[in-house]
Amino acid sequence: MITLGKKPSLANRRLAFDRTRDRDVVVKLFGDLGPRFTARNGGYVRVLKYGFRKGDNAPLALVELVDKPAAE
Repeated sequence: MITLGKKPSLANRRLAFDRTRDRDVVVKLFGDLGPRFTARNGGYVRVLKYGFRKGDNAPLALVELVDKPAAE
């Protein structure tokens, strides 16, 4: 999805909306995330093991974007 946001064409916007069905997500994807990751060719997220859930012992993971925005 971030790769779609890097090229702001009408076709990419329609494809992103078709996949997410949320206008706010598409606006954030093309307005914030796409321009932020223009220099990166992949590897947008980091997955960290976060332990196990109580009850059924299912593995948990924390997924975060690699390039965090600068703190204001």
